[in-house]
Formats: sequence, C-alpha cells, structure tokens
Amino acid sequence: MYDAIEIINGKAQINDNCIFCGACIDVCRFKSIEISGLHESFKDFSAYRGIMVFIEQHDGKVADVGFELLSEGRKLADALKTELAGILPGFNLKDSLDDIFKYGVDRLYVADNEIFKNNLDDVYSRLLAQAINKYKPDIFLGGATSFGRTLLPKVAAIVKTGLTADCTSLAIDGDKKILLQTRPTFGGNILATIITRNSRPQMATVRPHVMEKRPLAGNPEKAKKDSNADRGYKEGSKQSANPFEKYRDKIEIIDFDASGFRTKYKLILQEIEKGHNINITDYDVIVSGGRGIGGPDNFSLLEELADTLGGVVGASRAAVDSNWISYPHQVGQTGKTVNPKIYIACGISGAIQHLAGMQTSDIIIAVNKDPDAPIFRIANYGVVGDLFEIIPKLIKRIKGGKSLI
Repeated sequence: MYDAIEIINGKAQINDNCIFCGACIDVCRFKSIEISGLHESFKDFSAYRGIMVFIEQHDGKVADVGFELLSEGRKLADALKTELAGILPGFNLKDSLDDIFKYGVDRLYVADNEIFKNNLDDVYSRLLAQAINKYKPDIFLGGATSFGRTLLPKVAAIVKTGLTADCTSLAIDGDKKILLQTRPTFGGNILATIITRNSRPQMATVRPHVMEKRPLAGNPEKAKKDSNADRGYKEGSKQSANPFEKYRDKIEIIDFDASGFRTKYKLILQEIEKGHNINITDYDVIVSGGRGIGGPDNFSLLEELADTLGGVVGASRAAVDSNWISYPHQVGQTGKTVNPKIYIACGISGAIQHLAGMQTSDIIIAVNKDPDAPIFRIANYGVVGDLFEIIPKLIKRIKGGKSLI
C-alpha cells in the first residue's frame, strides 16, 4: 500500500516509505518479518472507567444520533461490564430527560445554562474537557454531525487524546478490553479498524443513522430494573412536574463557573436557506437518482414516485456535483447517511462512497441498465432496464392500489 518494501539484488529491503503500521507482518505467510528496536510505552489507565456519550441537542431537543449512541454505548458498556453515562449540555433541558432514560443511561451529567443555548463549540469544548478530566471515562463517544465534527476535535486536543472520526462500527476487543473503531478510509475503498493505545479516553465520533436506536424494551433486564426504580419513585412520593426530581438518583448537575466560559464568537443571526431545509434522514422511503437520471428535469419523475410512496428524493454525489439537485439530498460518504425502510436507487451504479451512506437500509431496490452495476450486489431487489420505462410503471402500479414489490 505504501510501497515500503523493495526487492533489490534478490533481497527484500525496507525504504523510507515505511510507517511501521505492521501490515506486512500480518500478511507475510513465511512469518519472516518483524519490527524490533521500537520502544512502546504502556501507561496506567486504571483510573479511567465507563463509557460517556455526548448527547447533542438543538433548542432543547435531543438529536437522533444521541439516542443511537446511547443504544450503542449500552451494548459496549454491557460487554465491558461497566456503566454508561451521558453528558447533556444545553438550555431548558427538562423536556428531554424522559426520552434519554429510555436508553439505559446509568448516570446523566447535566449542564443547563443559557451560555449553551446557541451551541457554540468553544463554549461546549471547555465543559466537555472539564467533565472528561473530572469523571475520567474510558470511552467517549459523540455524533459525527456538523456540530460534532467541529466540537469534538477541539475536546480531543484539549485533553490530549486521539480521535477516530466518522466511525461506522464500534466493538470491544474481548481479550484486551479496548475499543475497536472502524471507519472508511482511502476514499471509502477500504475499512480501517483503529485503536487508541497510549491515551485516554478512547474517543470516536459516529456517523448519524449507522447505529440502531434500541430503547430499553430491547433490553428486558435493564428495562425491568429501571421500571422498578421508577415505580418506587411514584409510590414513595407525589408525582412531580420536575423531571430533575424524578431522576434525582441518576442525575448529577455539573458544577462550573459560567463566568469563565467566554467565547470569541458572537451569534448575530440564524437563518435557514429556503429550499435547503429538507432532512432526508427523517423519511422511511427514499427514491434516489444518479448519473443515469440524465439531467435535472428528470428528477420530477423520481419526485412523483417519492410523493406516491410518502417519501423523499435523494441523490448520488454525481447528480449533486452536476447541479441537478441541491446538496441536502446527497446520500453517501460526503453526504447524508440514511437508514430508511425502503431505498430505491435509480440510475446509480453503486460506488462504494454511495453505498457507505445507504447500505443499512431495510430494503434496497435498484433500477439500472447495467446488469453488472455494483448496486445489484447489495440490492434486495434488482430491475435491469430503462428507468424511464420502469418508474412510470411502478407509479401506475402503486396508484392502482398494488404493492410496490
């Protein structure tokens, strides 16, 4: 991959391209390669325990990626036999608490203050860094949203740890009890699994909608434990309108001096650009067009199919780069990651960068002229043919009361 090994006069030699990744050791069938002379220091991380999830919110409403990460964090915490904590900075947060505790949080750290109202990353980074230094989580997770991608690298730099960005999979190494962080690399052509050896916390951001939201109903034992605790609260005291009181045994209010949280930014105005406020991740049906759609006018056909199914139009990067449709519709590695119930790919070849954004869809239907198009390898249903003949027939079929499949 790095052209670090050369054969000179019949002998293998390592050149200056070597980055000491050790990949050659793993693939050498003769077991004749070793790396020696490099000193590896091992630090004591015994003070670091548990998993902490940054719960992103906007105007008091928790972003879906927060629930996805809590679900994944619960699974990782159970594998490590440790606790799952959430950290929730924001303003007027009381209406968010019931939803958060449905996902098995053992402890929730809350900072409810007006200084967090506008989601300014330099303010949030100070709080998160202070919380990490105080509570010392072994693993810290956040969403790879537009906010998370600017915020969490700052936090990692402050606490001097590594950060694996844009992960699509997380797991625990059963023997070493470390976090395996998997993300696409080299333009999405391969998946790399990364570990954090010599710093803590092990820190990663995860793409929205690649993890499944699993509330407590999916974890009967945990649900029973939390239900009994909640019933004890109701029986032992009068119902309170204050959720902070309801969850008093699980919530810790973070003590900080707000006067020390100065920012170099001043928010003057927030404005949503007209026509760009679509969020395709909210829909159960997505009808996407690629280069094979032929031009911007032909997206009206996909819009008709999407409207018939109660869905929304998506697009490949090729279509967006050609200015056939706006960026908020883009699905893929450089666009949105979606997980709808039905994903219909029309005229999309199926480059790995596009697949990275939609391959977790429940049902994938591909329509393409090329029978060898990569999209057919992951499609549940494939139709080889001209989409301009097939899509109108689909629309007619659905409007006639027949099923899509």
